[in-house]
Amino acid sequence: FEHERREEVMQYVYRRYGRERAGIAATVIHYPTRSTGREVGKALGLSEDITARLANTTWGSHESEMEEGRYAEAGLTIANPEIARLKTIVERLLKFPRHLSQHVGGYVLAEGRLDEIVPIPNAAMEKRTFIEWDKDDIDALGLMKVDVLALGMLTCIRKSFDLLRLHGLGDWQLDTVPAEDPAVYDMLCKGDSIGVFQVESRAQINMLPRLKPRCFYDLVIEVALVRPGPIEGDMVHPYLRRRNGEEKAELPSPAPPHPPDELRDVLGRTFGVPLFQEQAMRIAIVAAGFTPDEANGLRRAMATFRNAGTIHRYEAKMVEGMVKRGYDRDFAQRCYHQIKGFGSYGFPESHSQSFAKLVYVSSWLKCHHPAVFTCALLNSQPMGFYAPAQLVRDARGHGVEVLPPDINASDYDNLLERSEDGALAIRIGFRQVDGFRKEWAEKLVAARGTGFTHVEQLAQRCGLPSRALHMLADADAFGSIDLKRREALWEARRTPQGVLPLFAHTEAAELGEEPAIDLPAMPLPEEVVTDYQVTRLSLKGHPMQFLRSTFEREGVLSCAGAASAANGKVHRVAGVVLIRQRPGKGNALFITLEDETGITNVLLWARDFERYRREVMAARLMEVEGEIQRSKEGVMHVIARRVFDRSALLGELTRDDFRLPVAPADAVKNPVYTRHGHPRNVRVLPKSRDFH
Repeated sequence: FEHERREEVMQYVYRRYGRERAGIAATVIHYPTRSTGREVGKALGLSEDITARLANTTWGSHESEMEEGRYAEAGLTIANPEIARLKTIVERLLKFPRHLSQHVGGYVLAEGRLDEIVPIPNAAMEKRTFIEWDKDDIDALGLMKVDVLALGMLTCIRKSFDLLRLHGLGDWQLDTVPAEDPAVYDMLCKGDSIGVFQVESRAQINMLPRLKPRCFYDLVIEVALVRPGPIEGDMVHPYLRRRNGEEKAELPSPAPPHPPDELRDVLGRTFGVPLFQEQAMRIAIVAAGFTPDEANGLRRAMATFRNAGTIHRYEAKMVEGMVKRGYDRDFAQRCYHQIKGFGSYGFPESHSQSFAKLVYVSSWLKCHHPAVFTCALLNSQPMGFYAPAQLVRDARGHGVEVLPPDINASDYDNLLERSEDGALAIRIGFRQVDGFRKEWAEKLVAARGTGFTHVEQLAQRCGLPSRALHMLADADAFGSIDLKRREALWEARRTPQGVLPLFAHTEAAELGEEPAIDLPAMPLPEEVVTDYQVTRLSLKGHPMQFLRSTFEREGVLSCAGAASAANGKVHRVAGVVLIRQRPGKGNALFITLEDETGITNVLLWARDFERYRREVMAARLMEVEGEIQRSKEGVMHVIARRVFDRSALLGELTRDDFRLPVAPADAVKNPVYTRHGHPRNVRVLPKSRDFH
């Protein structure tokens, strides 16, 4: 369901079946590695800076231990008895049950009264009730559980269709979007899929030029192929080689009297490689003699996300069953090894089919209506793989004009406007201003009328708090009244709150005329940094462009320079960290760096990650030295050898020019705070999006 409307569906379930027959399942929350150190440290009286440094050495929340080396990386020593005690307690608590919570969307539905067999208490969330049994309890008792899950892309597609109708571009539904559009597949074959459902990760973008999808079923394969199960089952490369005609599909026949083509019926469409859970079950039934109940047990033994399966229990039965029917033992063992990969999360084909539909529709929107698609993506955040800055940059790269937030043009949501040439442009909305409330935006739009002409008029009409005015000024949203960021901040700070009784009936201006103040111009680097701090994106530039001369002197390539470098050569490249991803068993870490020229994909092997853990996890601006490797399809990676944290350079982008002069005697009453002391400056750039 649409992620913004999931609660509607959940409340419908309560109404339809009654709270006495429906309840959300519970889930047991265990102590995760990342937060356990924080909680134990707090209980032991350690300061926040110590526990935060320790937490920042942990990758994700699913690591199972806290090695002694992590403490050294955080600048702590086990020789200190307090740290030793912290380590001992953390080790004892890791993975221990912490508390009982409600499942994200798993409902237990009963034919009779559920409250007669288990208590149904109120949850902390409004209008939610749940039972205190988790999924394992429910399975043991044979109760029925239905998951009410949500997808951000469904919200995005619905909003895209709404925008298309609003701007006279057609009335579309999921089932009416034109099928098998060659232009859509041309776009995907180039790996141009930022923002597209399921195929926007670096692994998927790299796979698209190799798979070269030309029909809908190719998208079904694409969705299923880049998964931990097929990867760890060694299915990806055999499938690609066979698909490209580099290797013959292996589909042996059993001994008589068994049908010679029994495997071809199961695996023919995927070139003899099992990619879906249904295929694994059919192989077990057709080629190994499993009963349907045994095959269902095999399915249940295949793991689900983040939970190890028990498929190893079926190895002997499957291999011996295939040998008994006349298959070669080596082939039977390879089949089992591939199916075993599903123990690390493989997809059912039905799931891939439904996901592929959303892949195609979102690709069609991106291909033919990039402004509409990006606007809907921004209005559906948080979702997806990329932050708003990257989505906006990609849209601009596709020729879409993006306009800044403005008090006389913006709404809370991002909007579409017709530019002079008739093309649709995106107007950034107030939702992109960090901390700006929806009700403030609604007040502003309702009071706007024919437009605002000065800051005090906006304050009087809208009744916004001073904090809201300061946020609008920080966001540089007064461009339509010819006020730059610093001038707008000055006006916002001198605008009183509320209307004094004397002026209420006339709405006269309360501020007297004041001579223009010659405020120093804000340097462009500081403008860009402030944009990122306030709206998480900038239309004025990229932070890396202002550091380019520094990196050029050091011989560090830009992302565009790395893309054109010779294959096999060792170079250094630097950029802002967009994404860190450590999929599957974590044998490799994928990092995406961005600068003003483009992006670079970095691969760091796990053995080197442990060596550079602090730099990898802490860097907002990262420099990597490594070998350029380019596939025959033209996909380029930097295989990292060394990693450097260059985040300190970001501090050079903010200048301290803007200070109000004060007399030394007044310094205690009215101290001067530099811009580096501003709370926003704890983050010069938005955090990367990290996936574990």
